[in-house]
Amino acid sequence: MCGIFGYVSNDDTVKVKKIRSIIKSSESRGKDASGLVVGSKEINESYNYDVFKIDQPIKKLINSQNINLNAKFIIGHTRLITNGSSDNQPVISENALIIHNGIVTNEDELWNEIEQTPKLSIDTEIILKYLEFKINSESNLENICEELLTKIEGTISIAVLLPKLGKLILLSNNGSLFLNTTETTTYFASENYTLEKENLINNIQLNNNFKIIDIPNGEIILKDDIKSRKNNLIPEFIYNSPDEKLLEYSQPDLLRCKKCILPNTMPFITFNDDGVCNYCTNYTPRNNPKPKELLLNELEKYRRQNGPDCLVPFSGGRDSCMGLDIIINELGMKPITYTYDWGMVTDLGRRNISRMCSKLNVENIIVAADIHKKRDNIRKNIIAWLENPHLGMVNIFTAGDKHFFRYVEKIKKQTGINLNIWSVNPLEVTHFKAGFLGMPPAFLEDKVYYNGVSKQLKYHSLRFREMLNSKKYFNLSIFDTLQGEYYRSFMQKNDYYHLFDYWKWDEKICDQTLLGKYDWEKAPDTNTTWRIGDGTAAFYNYIYYTVAGFSEHDTFRSNQVREGDISRDEALSLALDENKPRFQNLRWYLDCVDLEFSDVISRINKIPKLYETNI
Repeated sequence: MCGIFGYVSNDDTVKVKKIRSIIKSSESRGKDASGLVVGSKEINESYNYDVFKIDQPIKKLINSQNINLNAKFIIGHTRLITNGSSDNQPVISENALIIHNGIVTNEDELWNEIEQTPKLSIDTEIILKYLEFKINSESNLENICEELLTKIEGTISIAVLLPKLGKLILLSNNGSLFLNTTETTTYFASENYTLEKENLINNIQLNNNFKIIDIPNGEIILKDDIKSRKNNLIPEFIYNSPDEKLLEYSQPDLLRCKKCILPNTMPFITFNDDGVCNYCTNYTPRNNPKPKELLLNELEKYRRQNGPDCLVPFSGGRDSCMGLDIIINELGMKPITYTYDWGMVTDLGRRNISRMCSKLNVENIIVAADIHKKRDNIRKNIIAWLENPHLGMVNIFTAGDKHFFRYVEKIKKQTGINLNIWSVNPLEVTHFKAGFLGMPPAFLEDKVYYNGVSKQLKYHSLRFREMLNSKKYFNLSIFDTLQGEYYRSFMQKNDYYHLFDYWKWDEKICDQTLLGKYDWEKAPDTNTTWRIGDGTAAFYNYIYYTVAGFSEHDTFRSNQVREGDISRDEALSLALDENKPRFQNLRWYLDCVDLEFSDVISRINKIPKLYETNI
């Protein structure tokens, strides 16, 4: 996934300032790598399309190569790496070139159809090879474009350069490509705002559509492909049996509530004479939505005759995916989805984002963090935590994702959309995470997260006190952490609705819909569909289970028991299975943050348990 952009003109008055601004705006979608194609006429009157690639942000590419932005032809991309980190875009063949925003989810099927094998690790290659295969047997480019839209699954927004044919193809199957066209010039970008802020208005959105533009005939010339990154942003999974054997999975015989499955290691837990815990006796049903009609009435003031009318925060997890289905097919809204990628969205999560947006023809706006920086922050905090392990500080590993809330308001302004609809699961209440820090459970709190200034100040004072026990917490990540907490907990939020305040969340319907209707992808190392798009979940749940004998799976299943959705026996069985260590996810996570798997896991295993062992 990335930002793609371009400029094709017959006009001699090229606006360099405008081009630079479009490039800079596109960079918000990814800074992991970049590429440019620049048209240039040689002294002998031949026309070349010079290609520059680098595994660094596009600003460094332009400066290092001293690229002339006065050209009449420029296309490029700023990349958020999803797969194929060593094979950067543009992807080039002998007669064609492509830049691609999105993820192809049926590439194996397409390779089989054309009876070829991939030479690169990047999914973009199949789009180019499939198109070339069709060109060899079909001269009509319009027919080929129509076939691309029907055959390729997953999101594709592409610019394809065919210099020998003198054509540039612009195509999108989910609306993440906008064009501004005059008699002499065409600009394009992944987001409408990128063009509008340059006073390019009345833009055309390509959604299941394409445009073919005439360009000068010429040759593709690869000028530079700079690969300077030492670490792999997408570590290859290497199965190592000895490493997997390091993972502990004891099943301690804990005293548990007679009604739910919470154990006696849960912070602030007490049991009455009947053996029922205070979390049960103080529980108020949460999955008890208001009438749908109330939400439908509220939405009337936001509906638009034309164009999108709501913004949907979209992580690619099962609840945001189910929410998107309801928002479109039940509420009749026309959303734009927004994803904040902070480096811990798994490839599986990204592929499910691609599946949903493709099948529902929904634009997906991506805001990508500086992934290297975010992962380095996580690394520093894990090192600090291992120095003095404390369960109340585990939450700091996920502090970097809270900027999700920051960009919602920014994108609302850019798109002119006021309404945002969140799909937060009402049963994802995890009192224990703050409880281990010393915060008593707020049984009357109606939100998943703590709200209110006084609660937040108390929480952060407890966190600060614990940080003093490991001075390594005082690193550069602290500024990112504090900013994220502000945007989540203190920033004023307007025109903000929770879908599941009005719609009953049902796990069986959710799984049936996603797996059956959208061919949603499950993780290979767990049977649950929950948290599989989140790269951090397997790690922090391994810590909680290993040290305390339970994880957020136990609290989630306990909430389902209290709601009457499942039986206690079923909850015990599910939690027993879901608490098994997820080796593949754990290995991926620790490789991403450049920490040695065996060292980290061994140190976690040595942390004193909160329960008695037979050792």
